[in-house]
Amino acid sequence: MTAFPEPARTLWTAYADSRRRPRRIQALGAEHRGAAHRLVARPPEVVPDRESRDAYVRRSGDMIFVCPWETRLRSWLAFERFRTEQSASVAAAFVPPVVAERAIREFEQWKLLGRPLRPSILTSTWHVPLAWFVPFARTERCLMLGAPGTGYRKTDDALNEHAGHGPATAARARTLIYVTSMGEARRRIAAALPVVRGDLGGRGGTVPLSAGALETVGRWLGEFHPRALVELDYGGLVHLLDDVSLRADESVAETAVALAAMERGEVELAVAMYKRLLARWRPVRALESAN
Repeated sequence: MTAFPEPARTLWTAYADSRRRPRRIQALGAEHRGAAHRLVARPPEVVPDRESRDAYVRRSGDMIFVCPWETRLRSWLAFERFRTEQSASVAAAFVPPVVAERAIREFEQWKLLGRPLRPSILTSTWHVPLAWFVPFARTERCLMLGAPGTGYRKTDDALNEHAGHGPATAARARTLIYVTSMGEARRRIAAALPVVRGDLGGRGGTVPLSAGALETVGRWLGEFHPRALVELDYGGLVHLLDDVSLRADESVAETAVALAAMERGEVELAVAMYKRLLARWRPVRALESAN
């Protein structure tokens, strides 16, 4: 909370104590419903008119951690990616040109005002980028299986001091989250970078983990408070995988093993870990183009 200037600090402190805010277990669903309602409207609302006043909240001891949703900024950034990845005709089929032009114009006005363009949340669809596994360790995983009313099983608790409290973490939900300190996240990225650069230069790219992707994550982490926390939330991906698959998901550990093997020159082990990652995520990513 101390990272926020006034009056934002006072506003977010009051928000964290509010009983009316979405609890952590409900927040992801609330975000999804809001986005879906905007996109099925006619015409679609690709960017909300106002910035969200909601945030993810986590408590650890006497510390309060707040991660604003920043829905408007993230929608602008996502729409930019969408336009660069799709042809003009395909983009127009989803978003009428008049709506697209308005979104583009408003984003340019936002930029001219000098507003920050760094979101507090990075989002990926249909998979978790390999570079996002690097800042975490296997012991920092919190896995909850099941759904409300059906019971749940919790395994591999995240670090106790980061576990939060109350209904935000104890509610029944299907969730897979990793949590670590900002210091650990930055240290792991910094340690992985020379390994990946050396692999690309000397062994022809044993594992398809690019130095550029790691550098991007490192720069993003470097813009936050050094005492912040970093989370990797599988989000809606948990609904595409059954309980057995989620329990068996060791993507963070496999990435760490692959990097350690690359550093020691154990190419076969590094390749084996990559193949396991590829086999796990290929069918999930294939759903993007499924009919």
